[in-house]
Amino acid sequence: MFSLSKEKTFRGGVHPPEYKNPSKDKPFEIMPLPTRIIVPLSQHLGKPAVSLVKKGSDVKTGTVIAEAQGVVSSPIHSPVTGKVTAVTTSVNSSGFPKESIIIEPSENEEFDFLPILNHETITSEEIIERVRLTGIVGQGGAAFPASVKLSPPKDKKIDYIILNGCECEPYLTRDYRYMLEQPEAVLAGLQLIMKATGVDKGIVGIEDNKPLAIESMKKAAKTFNNISVEAVETKYPQGAEKMLIKALTNREVPPGKLPLDSGIIVQNIGTAVSIYAAVVKGEPSITAALTITGNGIKESKNLIARVGTPIDEILNYCGGVTDDAIKVVVGGPMMGVSQYDFSAPVMKATSGILVLTKEEVAEKPETPCLRCGKCVEACPVNLIPTKLARYSQLGKIEEAEALDIRVCMECGTCAYTCPANIPLVQWIRLGKKKALVAK
Repeated sequence: MFSLSKEKTFRGGVHPPEYKNPSKDKPFEIMPLPTRIIVPLSQHLGKPAVSLVKKGSDVKTGTVIAEAQGVVSSPIHSPVTGKVTAVTTSVNSSGFPKESIIIEPSENEEFDFLPILNHETITSEEIIERVRLTGIVGQGGAAFPASVKLSPPKDKKIDYIILNGCECEPYLTRDYRYMLEQPEAVLAGLQLIMKATGVDKGIVGIEDNKPLAIESMKKAAKTFNNISVEAVETKYPQGAEKMLIKALTNREVPPGKLPLDSGIIVQNIGTAVSIYAAVVKGEPSITAALTITGNGIKESKNLIARVGTPIDEILNYCGGVTDDAIKVVVGGPMMGVSQYDFSAPVMKATSGILVLTKEEVAEKPETPCLRCGKCVEACPVNLIPTKLARYSQLGKIEEAEALDIRVCMECGTCAYTCPANIPLVQWIRLGKKKALVAK
């Protein structure tokens, strides 16, 4: 195991309360099959997949039910054995209805997995093809098709693979449990990623508020002389790609550029586990590992649930919600999406479901901007959030673009720090969408 430095970090950021205690000591449970499965055709960055099945089709667990469209897309597999009851537009946890395949699970499960491969003798090309065929997407939030990340342009020299074990969003403990329960699978997955990309150095970055995870991963990494486990400062958004790269290597990814332009590829802990399972088990991306927590849920859990499982069935499995629960969020509290329909399903990259009470939800009145500069000080990518939000609000998209609104990664630190309670990141997000449409 090689070593870099000890603790590193980045400019800006915030440190919200962590709220990880209710779920951090809960080992993964495998949730029983739900009564219905809703599989969105768009649960990855890029073009939606196209359905290969129709109403009445019989499917097995692992059967390809939708094929990728183009390079930046991902195939979708049936999470269960059963019968397709509809291919229709359905509610989605992203907040927008999406075309989905509805499946009624059967009692007897049959599997349609790919052949098992030897993870020690597998070639780079075989790894990339296996990741593509199994439909694995990044587990860090954006759900970028993993096979694309493993195929950088030939003119881009990659020096490091960074595995993101920060899990900097409050409440969430999914990656933490992976590092405690399956450290060998995490590192074997990292080794496969390194082999696929021809990179001989890997780094696992973990926030220093997770000493047991750091200890677990360092112990497992002792047999790897090309993998380093590094502690980084606990600060949000430490797990963002550009921030983690800066913290671990002191390299900066220029605005408008990608990590590979700085010689680095970043993958998530869960992505590495999925890649390992795809190779040694032939298992496609049909499950979601997620944390269910918050003061509004009766029992916090870390679950392995089938992709397409409706939120309401997951909440019921965790004992249901309390009488004072007022909000359900898919994802973390900083970047997650509030839900209006609990029949929405979990997807490949769903990291958690939060059930929050009034005490956990800040509902303070918005007041005029104080021009205090706290949002500017906190912004990890050196933007001026108050100006960007104002330009977006006024429809001045060209002015917003001149101030690099597209660079915003929508982490929410600006809104979190704003003493005037202005929904800065929401306005900026709207401006980014308007800028995209204008192009």
